[in-house]
Amino acid sequence: MADLITLTALSILVAGFLVGIVVGLTGMGGGALMTPALIFLGVGSGEAATIVTADLTAAAVYKTGGAAMHAKEGSPNFKLAGWLIAGSVPMAFLGPWLVNHFTSDPEELDNVLKLSIGFALLFAAATYAARLYLNLRRVRSGGDPGDPNPKIRPIPTLLVGMLGGLLVGVTSVGSGSVIMIALLMLYPGLSAVKLVGTDLVQAVPLVLAAAISNIAIHGLDWSIAIPLTVGSVPGTLLGARIAPKVPQSIIRRGIVVVLTMSGVALLDKAGWAPLGKDSTHPVVVALVGLAMIVLVPLIWGMLRRQQGLPFMGRPTLRELDTWNYASPPKVGGNTTSSAQIHRDSDV
Repeated sequence: MADLITLTALSILVAGFLVGIVVGLTGMGGGALMTPALIFLGVGSGEAATIVTADLTAAAVYKTGGAAMHAKEGSPNFKLAGWLIAGSVPMAFLGPWLVNHFTSDPEELDNVLKLSIGFALLFAAATYAARLYLNLRRVRSGGDPGDPNPKIRPIPTLLVGMLGGLLVGVTSVGSGSVIMIALLMLYPGLSAVKLVGTDLVQAVPLVLAAAISNIAIHGLDWSIAIPLTVGSVPGTLLGARIAPKVPQSIIRRGIVVVLTMSGVALLDKAGWAPLGKDSTHPVVVALVGLAMIVLVPLIWGMLRRQQGLPFMGRPTLRELDTWNYASPPKVGGNTTSSAQIHRDSDV
C-alpha cells in the first residue's frame, strides 16, 4: 500500500489525468502519448516493457467504459468490429511473445521496445496528419458522404486488424491512431461517431489480449497500473465533456508535434544510429519540436492552397476531423447557423 502513496505515484496519476484529457478531447489513442510520458518520467526504472504492460492494463479499463457508452447509443458497426477483432486479438497476444523470443537480454529488450515505440509514434503522427489531409481532398471532390452502412471487406479489414494488433501488442501504440486512419481509407462513408464507436469496441479485446500477454511475460507493476488507471479514467471523461468548448485546431496540430518529438526522443534514448549511440541529444529533439511548430501550420496552409482553399479558413480542422463533413455551407442569408459561425473561428 505504501508503494501507492508516493511522489512517483502522484506523478503517474497526474500524467494519466492529463493524457486522459487529451484522449477525451481528440479521440487520440492514449498509448501514443501515455507510454512515452511514463518512460520520460522514469517510472518502473524506465523499463519500456513494464510501462507498456501497465499502460495496456489501464487502457483496457477506460476503453471499456467508452465502448459501453457508444454501444448504448447504438453507434458501433459491430460486424466491422468483429472482423477487426478476428485479426487484431491473435496478433496482439502473439506480438509480445515474438519480441521476447528474439530478444532475451533485458537491456536489449528495452532498446528494442523503445525503438519500436519510437517508430510507431512517428507512424502514428504521419497517419494522424494523413487523416485530415484525406478528408480535405474528399471535401474538395464534393464531399461524397458514401455509404453509412458499407459492405464489409473481410480480407483488408483482417489485415488492418493484424497490423494494429501487432503494433499494440509490442508497443501499446496503434489502437486509436493507426487503425482509425485505415478505417477511414477502407470505409470513408462511416460517420465520425460510428468510426469512433467501432474503434473503441474492437479496441477493448485488443488491448485486453495485449495486456494479458505482456503480464504473462513481464508481470504487472501495480504501483504504476493503479495510479495510471485512477488518473486516466476521470481525465478521459473530463476531456470528452469540455471538448466542444476547446479550439480543436490547436490541439490537433499539437498532437502531431508531440508525437513526432516523442518518437524522435525515444529513438534517441534507444541509441538509434543516425542520432548517435553514445549519448542523448536533447537539443536535437528540441530543434525537431521547434521546426514542427513552425512548419506544421505552413505546410497545412500550403496543402489548403493546393486544393483551391484559402491559407486559413473553411473548412476548419474541427470540421475536417468530423470525418463526414460535406461541402462547406454558404455564408450569408439563413444558411449559416451560430454553431457554424463558431466553427469558423476554430482555425
